[in-house]
Amino acid sequence: MSDLTWKTLSSEYLFKENWFTVRKDKCEKPDGKIIDSYYVFEFPEWATGFPVTEDGKIILVKQYRQALGEVCIEIPGGCVDDTDATPEDGIRRELLEETGYAFETVHYLGRTSANPSTNSNLMHMFIALGGRKIQEQVLDHNEEIEVFEVTMDELLQLLEERRIVQSMHMTTIFYALRYLDKLKYAP
Repeated sequence: MSDLTWKTLSSEYLFKENWFTVRKDKCEKPDGKIIDSYYVFEFPEWATGFPVTEDGKIILVKQYRQALGEVCIEIPGGCVDDTDATPEDGIRRELLEETGYAFETVHYLGRTSANPSTNSNLMHMFIALGGRKIQEQVLDHNEEIEVFEVTMDELLQLLEERRIVQSMHMTTIFYALRYLDKLKYAP
């Protein structure tokens, strides 16, 4: 197989903030063709978790999403902070902050990208098992998150009704259901 990797010749930052940075790269393709303006969005690493309580309920959250203009049903997650040693530390912190639940075990399900053609970061996916509420939520100043629990059948009904629209959360849910052996494949 041939090498498809591009060489970055230069980079220029057009906008730079903690949560969103835009970079313009000048690249050279393996065939020598120059791409003068390739735009990259830089975000922090993300982590999301499929949280399951001690009694087998799945924890979901509802929050308003300004870009879509809707209240969305999601699973908890967020940015992996500089203070988090690992993505697992990040998801454990996010789960505790957003839901008030701590978990006995957390298993890594893999990584995914929202859009590898434009976004530089990854989202790390986890399943968290044995959750129990140990504190109240500790939310950021702009967060308003409603926490609720559903049974597996209720979650599957939400999926059937296409009520969860956050695609990266759907990816995590898919891998979590696979981990829990809840997906059946036809031969």
